[in-house]
Amino acid sequence: MKMTVNKIGLIAGEGKMPVYIAQKAKAKGFEVYVAGAKGNAKEEDYKNLADAFAPLRLGQMGACIRFFKEHGVTRILMAGRVQHTSIFSNLMPDLRGAKFLASLKNMQTKNILSRVIEEFKKDGLEFTNSALFLEDYMPKAGVWSARKPTEEEKKVIAFGYKTAKAVAALDIGLTCVVSQNAVIAVEGMEGTDKCILRAGELYCNSADKKLAVAAVKVARPDQDSRYDLPVIGKGTLESLHKAGIGVLAFEAEKTLVLDLEEVIKLADKYNICLTAV
Repeated sequence: MKMTVNKIGLIAGEGKMPVYIAQKAKAKGFEVYVAGAKGNAKEEDYKNLADAFAPLRLGQMGACIRFFKEHGVTRILMAGRVQHTSIFSNLMPDLRGAKFLASLKNMQTKNILSRVIEEFKKDGLEFTNSALFLEDYMPKAGVWSARKPTEEEKKVIAFGYKTAKAVAALDIGLTCVVSQNAVIAVEGMEGTDKCILRAGELYCNSADKKLAVAAVKVARPDQDSRYDLPVIGKGTLESLHKAGIGVLAFEAEKTLVLDLEEVIKLADKYNICLTAV
């Protein structure tokens, strides 16, 4: 009797999340086939993890589909950051990719990725939950740092959560930085870390006294678990420290926290309140 081999395809951007997925999948006996976005995913990170690795430019949809089909892959994960500005500078579509791009009504992340899923499905390729192998990386509600939020910070977090949800619903970004019922910065194409650093510059240049400031990250109200999940990690804490922001709140059980133990250690080191809400 022929043994059935578990296979998983991974469309990988930059960062640790896709690498961790590959590690977990490999540990569970899966063959892992990685299509890495050029300029984002590094082939050397998958040297001992990927059964095959294909470096592809953004827009090479036909090549990506052929790669997975040639290896008998039917289930795919999408993970890792792809710089949103790449849609202006790093596109090199093949014929299928060009036709796909021409059919798009807008270049919003949610629209592009949901349409990508539909396109791959035409060839029998199904996208699955991006956190399939990372369920333990989504903390439950509660304060995870030694420092607890003050009463003032709790109010700021509540305002920030409401604001971030509204911004996420518009498919602008998943993060905002707020203080005193005022929005300091909203994440756009630059990503979370640069949003935080920009907020720090604005805050430091305008605040007369120390105020409660919080960075808040959420999932979209109708978050599709197959793509673009909210993620934070050690880099997020380093950016907060550099920006002089003392609170990081994130949506419980919907936000991936990579290297959680190390993130908590950094929060305690920098006296940052880390809380899941």
